[in-house]
Amino acid sequence: MTPKEEVVVGVIGGSGLYQIDGLVDVREVELSTPFGPPSDAYVTGALDGVRMVFLPRHGRGHRIGPSEINFRANIWGMKRLGVTRIVSVSAVGSMREDVQPGDFVVIDQFFDRTRHRPDTFFGQGCVAHVMFADPVCPEVRRALLAAGGKLGLNVRDGGTYMNMEGPQFSTRAESRLYRSWGIDVIGMTNLQEAKLAREAEICYATIAMATDYDCWHETHEDVTVEAIIAVMQRNVSNVRKLIQTAVPRLAGARGCACGRALASAIMTAPELIPADTRARLALLIDKYLPRS
Repeated sequence: MTPKEEVVVGVIGGSGLYQIDGLVDVREVELSTPFGPPSDAYVTGALDGVRMVFLPRHGRGHRIGPSEINFRANIWGMKRLGVTRIVSVSAVGSMREDVQPGDFVVIDQFFDRTRHRPDTFFGQGCVAHVMFADPVCPEVRRALLAAGGKLGLNVRDGGTYMNMEGPQFSTRAESRLYRSWGIDVIGMTNLQEAKLAREAEICYATIAMATDYDCWHETHEDVTVEAIIAVMQRNVSNVRKLIQTAVPRLAGARGCACGRALASAIMTAPELIPADTRARLALLIDKYLPRS
C-alpha cells in the first residue's frame, strides 16, 4: 500500500451494527457482481472522517443460511466500494471454560470443516495461491484488542475458530472431539470471508462473540437459538462501541502484507488467461497483468 491509499473500513455482521453513534452521510448501495448478488444492499457512511461500509452477511431479517451465503459476491462488493480493512463480527460457541457467553475473542487462526462452499475467486483458467499461514491481519487484530482494552471488555487475545458447515449445531461427540483438538470457538461463516479477503488484498480480522458453550459443557444447557439471540441482544451495544473505538486506530496507512497478497500468487501465464475470466477477475488482478 502507498500512503496515498484511502483506508475504508468494512464491517460484516448483523444488520444492527451500522446503527453506530457518530455515523454520518448514511446511504444504501446496491451492487451486482460477477459472482452473483451479495447478501443485501451495502450501507455506507463515515465515522470520524473514516469511510465505512456495512453488510449483514445473512441479509436483513436473517434470511440466508450459512451454506447459502454468497461469500464471493460479498467480498467482491467490499473491494468494489474501496474497502481496505474488514472487521467481521461473528456469534460463536465457546469450546473453553474460560471463554464465557458474552466474552469476545479476537481470532488468529481458523480450522476448516466446511464441505459445500466456493471459497476462492480463482479457477476457470486462472490459478493463484495466496499465503494463508497467518489468516488474520495483525494490524486489524491489534486495533480490536486495543479498543476492547480501552472499553474494559472481556476480550481474549487469540484463538482458533472452527468453521463447521451447519446449519445444524454440533453433535455431542463432535463437540467433545473439537475440544480435544484445541479449538477455542466454533462458528459457521468466517473462514470463507478470510480466504476471499486475502485474495482480494483486503485486511481481515474477526471479533468473535461467545454466545453459548455448544453442547460439551455438562453444567450448562445445550445451545439453542433463543439463548444465542438473548446474548447477542445484550451485547450489541458493546459491539457497536468496540467498532466505534477501533475505527480511528484503523485510519492510518497499512504496513502489513495483506495489500500485496497477489503479487507473487498468480501462477497462470497472463496470455493464457481466458478473456472472460480476466474480465471477471479484473478488479483483483489487472494491476499485476500487462495491458492487453
